[in-house]
Parts: sequence; structure tokens; C-alpha cells
Amino acid sequence: MQKVKIPVTIDPYRTAQKRSSFDGILQLQNLTRLSEQLSNTDGDVAVVIHCGNDEQGLVYIEGEAQCTVQVRCERCGDEMTLNINSSFAYTPLKGDDSAQEEIPQRYDVVETDEHGEVNLRQLVEDELILALPLFPMHDEGQCDPNKLQMSWGVIEPEPEKPNPFAILQELKKK
Repeated sequence: MQKVKIPVTIDPYRTAQKRSSFDGILQLQNLTRLSEQLSNTDGDVAVVIHCGNDEQGLVYIEGEAQCTVQVRCERCGDEMTLNINSSFAYTPLKGDDSAQEEIPQRYDVVETDEHGEVNLRQLVEDELILALPLFPMHDEGQCDPNKLQMSWGVIEPEPEKPNPFAILQELKKK
């Protein structure tokens, strides 16, 4: 199957009825919120999405997103490469839908917009942001020791400060 661009939005109910699948790419530079956390936005995200109805009759959107990104190591500041793999499963809800209690735990909920569509680009971007580590770091031995900003030595104890309640103690004695 040829890799094509993933559509920006889909109607989840129509695509589930057709049991549509999408196998394609998203460009990293188009994912602006994710790009802010990367040091290089070259490359693509490989995305596979399947839509359908489950045993309960719920519409689902499930898929996987995989990419290789460049981020800065929080320990030494050098660039490092991360492979991100994310799997997800969503069921759409309309803004006024109150059936949220009946949704199985395997699904996350995604709200449809005013046209009844789901923004796939935003959904995949959210999943990739969640898959990024909060503090990306090389393994400890891989960081350049000259760039590590560590200080060695003994921490001096703080000078003892007078107790602000000592005055109250003296008043109590009187």
C-alpha cells in the first residue's frame, strides 16, 4: 500500500460504517505543538488508523503513530534521537452526549467539532506529545562529561536564625 498523507479531519461515523483504514504519513513540521519541543522538525510520522464499530456498537478510531525525532538532552544539552511509538483507541462523543459512563476503559474519548468531525492531525499530535519523555536524557554514560554542569563540595549549614515566637514565650512567663 502506498504511503499517502493522512486526512486532516474525518467523519468518524461515516468512516466507521465504511470500516475505513488510513495508512500514511504526517509531516513533523505540520505538527506545530510537537515541533516546539523538538530541535529538528525534519521527517515524517508513520500513521495507521482503523475505524469501525465494536461489539457494543460504539464507533472507534484506533491506530498507531511512529516517528524518530531529535530533542535536546536535559543533562548535557546535546541533541539526541528518540524513537516514539504510540498506540491509541478513541471513541467519538458529541458535545452534548451524556453516555460517557458506558464507555469501556480501553477507549479514550474524543469530542467531535460542530461539523461532526474529528481532527486526526491533532489527535495524533496529542498522542505523540504524551509519548515524549518529560525530561529527555541520554543514558548516563553517553553524555559528554565536559558539558555536565555538576558541582562538588560540602554544603555549609545555614546559620541559626532566632525563633520568631521567642517573644511570645517571654510574655507567657510574665
